[in-house]
Amino acid sequence: MGDLCANQTNLPNDGLLGTALAHRGEDGQRLPALLWEAGPGWRMLSSGVLGGGLGPRSYVLNAQVTGDYRRTDPEVHLTEIAAAAGLRGHGVGLMTAADVTDAAFAADGGVEAIATVGIGRPTWAAAPSELDEARLEHAGAGGAESEPFAPGTINIIVAVPVPMSDAALVNATSTITEAKVQAVMEAGFACTGTASDAICLAVRSKSGAGPTASFGGPRSRWGARIARAAHAAVYTGALRDAKRRTGRQADGYRSS
Repeated sequence: MGDLCANQTNLPNDGLLGTALAHRGEDGQRLPALLWEAGPGWRMLSSGVLGGGLGPRSYVLNAQVTGDYRRTDPEVHLTEIAAAAGLRGHGVGLMTAADVTDAAFAADGGVEAIATVGIGRPTWAAAPSELDEARLEHAGAGGAESEPFAPGTINIIVAVPVPMSDAALVNATSTITEAKVQAVMEAGFACTGTASDAICLAVRSKSGAGPTASFGGPRSRWGARIARAAHAAVYTGALRDAKRRTGRQADGYRSS
């Protein structure tokens, strides 16, 4: 990877999710990756291809790739990107064709969320079986090809300043998913997301970090904050994505 630089996005530099950008040359392009060097003292639950599952993690890498990405070893690829960026230890790696320099940030009551949003292949979670395992081609209404295809994924990173039990972590990832669906639909997209969306939820390790939260549902203390932060970040990102694709501001709707 060629260069690591201070945050050149619209994200804040302080708080829990202080990020930086790293650029690399790949497939004839200069591609960025969004880095959060969390350091020690964090547990993360993630669906990421690198460092997925639950355990102590010290960084999160959200790497932008080309829309026609064809490598079949994304875990190896992300490991290479992380090493070239100087990241050490166990971390989480995500990929997206969305513009990571246009990541959206939101915070609520100490919880922070970052979302990179690209909805080039919108889908419903419960879809016809012929779409299973398929690499979906972009099509307009009725299946006819329409606007130029622009791929993407919704990646969500959430940081919580307290420990959470394992059960609460699982509950909270469901809460994040519910908030994501609410956000994309309120932004005007008729879908539950894309087929490659990913989540990384980071919480403080249990030792010496205060009481452990036992619940992560949308009406629990920390679950509610997680939901609002994730929703706000995805909603902002979805509106930006709609504007990029159509050239005009989307007519979003937010529930009161």
